[in-house]
Amino acid sequence: MNLYDERALDDVAEQTAAWKAGPVRQAVERFPERYGEFSTMSGVPIERLYTPADSPAADYAADLGLPSEYPYTRGVHATGYRGRLWTMRMFAGFGTAEETNQRFKYLLQQGQTGLSVAFDMPTLYGYDTDAPEAEGEFGLCGVACSSLADMEVLLDGLPLDAITTSMTINSPAAMIWAMYIAAAEKRGINRVRLGGTLQNDILKEYIAQKEFIFPPRPSMRLVTDTVEFAAREMPLWNPISVSGYHIREAGSTAVQELAFTLADGFEYVRWAIARGLDVDDFAPRISFFFNAHNDFFEEIAKYRAARRIWAREMKGTFGARNPRSWMLRFHTQTAGVSLTAQQPLNNVARVALQALAAVLGGTQSLHTNSLDEALALPSEDAVTVALRTQQIIAHESGVTNTVDPLGGSFFVEALTDEMERQARTYFRQIDEHGGVLPALEEGFFQREITEAAVRYQREVESRRRIIVGVNDYVSDGTQRSVPILEMDVEGYRRQVARLAEVRRTRDSRAVTQRLGELGRAARRENTNLMAPLLAAVNEYATLQEMMDVLREAWGVYEEPAIL
Repeated sequence: MNLYDERALDDVAEQTAAWKAGPVRQAVERFPERYGEFSTMSGVPIERLYTPADSPAADYAADLGLPSEYPYTRGVHATGYRGRLWTMRMFAGFGTAEETNQRFKYLLQQGQTGLSVAFDMPTLYGYDTDAPEAEGEFGLCGVACSSLADMEVLLDGLPLDAITTSMTINSPAAMIWAMYIAAAEKRGINRVRLGGTLQNDILKEYIAQKEFIFPPRPSMRLVTDTVEFAAREMPLWNPISVSGYHIREAGSTAVQELAFTLADGFEYVRWAIARGLDVDDFAPRISFFFNAHNDFFEEIAKYRAARRIWAREMKGTFGARNPRSWMLRFHTQTAGVSLTAQQPLNNVARVALQALAAVLGGTQSLHTNSLDEALALPSEDAVTVALRTQQIIAHESGVTNTVDPLGGSFFVEALTDEMERQARTYFRQIDEHGGVLPALEEGFFQREITEAAVRYQREVESRRRIIVGVNDYVSDGTQRSVPILEMDVEGYRRQVARLAEVRRTRDSRAVTQRLGELGRAARRENTNLMAPLLAAVNEYATLQEMMDVLREAWGVYEEPAIL
């Protein structure tokens, strides 16, 4: 049943037409509008005014519903943030495990409620710190983790059974997860009590971030192994965080981020079902990770559309019966790509608005970027301001007092509908390419993102899109300096020494045996690799040793040139 009476809609249309002919025409004659056409960052045209006529077929139960009820447009929790705030999970990692461990403890003391681990580039690519390929990259964008010994130091003294941990790791995700599990179990914490999230989204690596190692199909097999292992042995863990964040950072629009992220999520569901898992055994533990960019209302509409699309597809297409399988739960990070090195204090305002959009969109977890991240890894003072931004929104703004406060906004609902419509257009195009894997191998996603990034850059260069402090409102004279984080220059030496000590003191025969078992398992299609990985980790096999076994078994992927 439509939400609005047709006769009432006709009346609204007549009133709107008279308004345009009278007050609007007079206002435009006096103050011409700034642009000939207004649009979102995705290029969605924005009307001057929205009324019920912009969503004439709205069915409240089918399209909106109530919070915690299908289709979850208004949120997955009945009381929103009135009962429990989102998890404040500040992304952190730099240099050695010791340094990052101290940052984690500092953030917990400041009121952070969950851990989020950033790993350095050698770790992300599956190399040990002392590998020739890793030279010069130690600890620059995250913490180095070459073996279980590093993980033990990283997690020392942290209450792993009382907080959740998110780990941003993809190609070597299974190995790093095995180290986390082993480190917890050595402290007497059973794996069933561990809660957290493994990013583990390899599809977005091929699409956007490019930190892939193995070819797509064996990589998908490894991801599916982790999904199966979590479903059977770690009921509190999210084995995948399907990540639109990096797709957006690569230059996509909000619509592309929405569509490509959900398409990837559906592909992981298909692989797990093909493995023989019941959809309701794993779908409730699939989580998502979205960007919060500058276009305030478009971002809110994106999150609302994502929940509705996921619910409809999981129920209708994949036949999930458990309502928890229909619920899209997501973490948000403010847009790193929006931060500017010019006038860096402006980033505090950008981050606050982006974080507010995430909260109004119903995020379950949030990271706020620091004002200095266009210059360096965040300093202690800068990260504290970023955390305080979340706390001010939570406790001072009043936006947490009611559930989905923008629900029913004519603009927000119309924009949510349009985001879903355009996302479904992308789903059809992906299907026409034969699915997600053929589409990425043919370069469909990559071309779409590149074209969007070029359009955006042209808008900035032409000043059609203003970036404060960059292409307008540029300050004269010297900019105010921002203190930069400085890492311990002796960290690399200590890290390499610990790695050498691991190799010297471990049982080399046992390591060789476990690596051999891993290699044989990798060549058998129907063997889950988590068990041999855990066995190798517990013997202190290094990250690169395990990754090299899989490189030998599966090969290394080289992306074809895409024109």
